[in-house]
Amino acid sequence: MSRIILASASKARQDLLRQIGLSFRVVKSGVKENVSSKNGCADLVKANALKKARYAAKKNKTGVVIAADTLVRVGRRIIGKPKNKKEAIEILKFISKKPQWVYTGLAVIDIDSGAVYIDYDKTKIYMRPLTDDYIKKYIAQVRPENLAGSFDVQGLGAVFIDRIEGCFYNVVGLPLAKLAAILKKAGIDIF
Repeated sequence: MSRIILASASKARQDLLRQIGLSFRVVKSGVKENVSSKNGCADLVKANALKKARYAAKKNKTGVVIAADTLVRVGRRIIGKPKNKKEAIEILKFISKKPQWVYTGLAVIDIDSGAVYIDYDKTKIYMRPLTDDYIKKYIAQVRPENLAGSFDVQGLGAVFIDRIEGCFYNVVGLPLAKLAAILKKAGIDIF
């Protein structure tokens, strides 16, 4: 049995862990994510990630839990996952008009030692202007309800991106360099 536990059913996060050679098992998080915070986006994604990690840690006797939470901020507006396709269309129209920040909170809990590590990353995205027709065709081909900001940067949504400033993997949902540094502190070295 793997020592690493991923507290996420996200296929993108699972693929990223496999990409860096980690074996893990999945414990789907059973917690409701908070959608607002008086202390800003960084605190919100860190708190949500920690909540998910604690949930998974309680379900296991040993191991290292990895949890993450991702959201998008445009101006003062915080954008999570859309409730439906109609909301996804509205979100894409809105976020394609100005730069956006993608925040991902990370929480790692070493169940055996009790150590808790929390961090976050943020990445700035500039999208191409999107027409209504382009958005509707995209929404017809993906499941935006599973995607923060309604698009998948590692899939078909990649064609929306003009440029990215910061960690690409953060936009996918797991900033790998920060995660590797945290895992090393928890006694798991990628190399």
